[in-house]
Amino acid sequence: MRPPVLDLADLAARIPDGALLAVAKEPNAPMALARELIRRGAKDLHLVTLPTAGVFADALIGGGCVKIVETSGVSLGEFGPAPFFAEAVKSGAVEIRDATCPAVYTGLQAGEKGIPFMPIRGIIGSDILANRPDWKVIDNPFEAGGDPIVLIPAIRPDVAVVHVSEADRFGNAWIGGRHELKTMAHAAHCTLVTAERIVDHDLREDEAKAANLITPIYVEALAEAPGGSWPLACPPDYALDPGAVRAYASAARQSARSGGGEEWLRLLTPGHAEAAE
Repeated sequence: MRPPVLDLADLAARIPDGALLAVAKEPNAPMALARELIRRGAKDLHLVTLPTAGVFADALIGGGCVKIVETSGVSLGEFGPAPFFAEAVKSGAVEIRDATCPAVYTGLQAGEKGIPFMPIRGIIGSDILANRPDWKVIDNPFEAGGDPIVLIPAIRPDVAVVHVSEADRFGNAWIGGRHELKTMAHAAHCTLVTAERIVDHDLREDEAKAANLITPIYVEALAEAPGGSWPLACPPDYALDPGAVRAYASAARQSARSGGGEEWLRLLTPGHAEAAE
């Protein structure tokens, strides 16, 4: 059965308040979907980032949509700290579940495989274990002793959200070389896809793309959203808009400090800068 092609608002409506929501690192962040969630007034989302995030997570926090962030980092990169995330950390307005990049991948891989946990090394001796009581240290059962290992519980998102350059009406979403998006989609109970364009032909018949698809069995619904990752990049269609991200960072920083103003959200709306001119 083909997943339905919806408009953006109806796609966002499939993300319930309180959902465990997974999103991958930039580029290809589903910014159009983030704007819809903010406009709807979504609440209490538990956001898991694979493994880091930027404007997508920061905007949802600024919009009051997020209760918990599980991440190995939220930053605007060269444009500075993520203002709403930084303020939420300081104020305690959002619960932060600190993670490492390998730990997030490991939790999603366990979810993908349908097993309750997976072991990982590299965390023992760090302070992060003191802040993650859900991560357990055990003795390696295959050694006589003295070989501790960390168990990371499976992450099974309620919803994974993905923006891609191209999808088809059969529900295939082309991810290029972003194979971690498959892991996220496999681990999630459902995946929602926004795409720059939705084509009529079956992408599985394109030999150059067939190996790099999230297939319809994992996709609950799609929406066509040209410019859906703006102001972030969506290779190969367009690059990051540095002026727009810089303007967002400045407006969000001012709003996070003062506790008011929606200029930051308007700056995330395509065409706003042109209209202002």
